[in-house]
Amino acid sequence: MNLAGQAALVTGGASGLGAATARRLAKEGAKVALLDLNLELAQELAHEIKGIALHCDVANADSAEAAVKQAKAAHGAARVLVNCAGIAVAERIVGRDGPMSLAAFSRIININLVGSFNLMRLCAADMIKQEPLGEERGVIISTASVAAYEGQIGQAAYAASKGGIVSLTLPAAREFARFGIRVLAIAPGLFHTPLVANLPQEAQDSLAKAIPFPTRLGQADEYANLVMHMVDNPYLNGEVIRLDGALRMAPR
Repeated sequence: MNLAGQAALVTGGASGLGAATARRLAKEGAKVALLDLNLELAQELAHEIKGIALHCDVANADSAEAAVKQAKAAHGAARVLVNCAGIAVAERIVGRDGPMSLAAFSRIININLVGSFNLMRLCAADMIKQEPLGEERGVIISTASVAAYEGQIGQAAYAASKGGIVSLTLPAAREFARFGIRVLAIAPGLFHTPLVANLPQEAQDSLAKAIPFPTRLGQADEYANLVMHMVDNPYLNGEVIRLDGALRMAPR
């Protein structure tokens, strides 16, 4: 898909994988809307890439609908959606103080899984109404995780949320196929994101040693590169691609 002049939405676009993706989409000529809870940080990046920043709680129906509506008014209906908004919280199902609270589990599911579905449903509804660009009308890409396959101890909620994204991808691709809308997901391994960057260098080096090759943390630009390949390659559909340097997570 030629992105020149086309609208794109990136959730969690203010930092990390989302920010790198937004920069790459803008470089390819897309009109990018950054949806994030951190509006101030999103505005800084939006100014840099000549896009727009919108406050959005992806897990809230009203908030997401308002943000998508504002983005559509500014840029037109999105041809590309990249779901990067998410949280990673480590907590055992039963810890020293008793069982994990249901509210804590629900929060992770709501942001990571329900939030991705929320934006998917809204953007797909607009994509369906657009005239096709060649063979297709749009592309939807969500962010899963290797934890969907090898969740570690303490990652039950996170792994469940990302596993839901993996399971959502194929049925969504099948449903939207007749409209020329492709649905994909990326399952990143250990990446150098703001969360990891706050760890001591010793801890970062220890994480990197677990990765077969390249033996280093992934870079956000490498995630953005895969996003662009997914957008460019019309025969990629219904697939979840691991981006992890052949990493397979141990139990802990």
